[in-house]
Amino acid sequence: MKVGVVSDIHSNLVALEAVLDDLPDVDALVCAGDVVGYNPWPAACVDALRERDVPTVMGNHDRMVATDRNFGGNGMAQAGVRHAKAELNDVQREWVQRLPRERTLFDGRVKVVHDHPEVQDRYTYPEAFGPHLLGDEDALILGHTHVQHHEVYDDGVVLNPGSVGQPRDRDPRAAYAVLDVEAPSVEEHRVEYDVERVAEAVREAGLPDGTAERLADGR
Repeated sequence: MKVGVVSDIHSNLVALEAVLDDLPDVDALVCAGDVVGYNPWPAACVDALRERDVPTVMGNHDRMVATDRNFGGNGMAQAGVRHAKAELNDVQREWVQRLPRERTLFDGRVKVVHDHPEVQDRYTYPEAFGPHLLGDEDALILGHTHVQHHEVYDDGVVLNPGSVGQPRDRDPRAAYAVLDVEAPSVEEHRVEYDVERVAEAVREAGLPDGTAERLADGR
């Protein structure tokens, strides 16, 4: 079984479309959260996953949009949440609100969370990867850090596909991965997209300049 894996789309429709166009033939597609936030197209990104019935977990930006809360101190994140709350219709908002914190898929073989399997909102960077993160599943999928990485252990795979819409590993290309559950193995992918088009749309939407500027150098 081959599974396409995306995460941290962050309302970047142009990057998401580039990833979906580049995606090879897979048996399923899953998303490790943060569909919304930061960029201009939250509604279209929600619809892209909702209409494809993509199993998705709730990221921290999704959670802020689903509730009456917002981020403290991070102006770019606050602005993205406010924008998403204003843009989503009732159907899209309900879809976000119903996202679970974690999913176990494919007969228990793959577990998907956004941040850390035990601690909500904890960043799990590559140096913290290890077989201790795995439970009974063959593969653990994480997001949240926007850093693409995977490790294969005797007990299974720990995988972060990177960020579709706002990479932070100094590579501005949209990131995703393909997990072969049987092998197990992972192919990491990067895709060029029109970053300047997104930056212009960020500014046109009245979102912070910093949101636009960070896209070009993947930070």
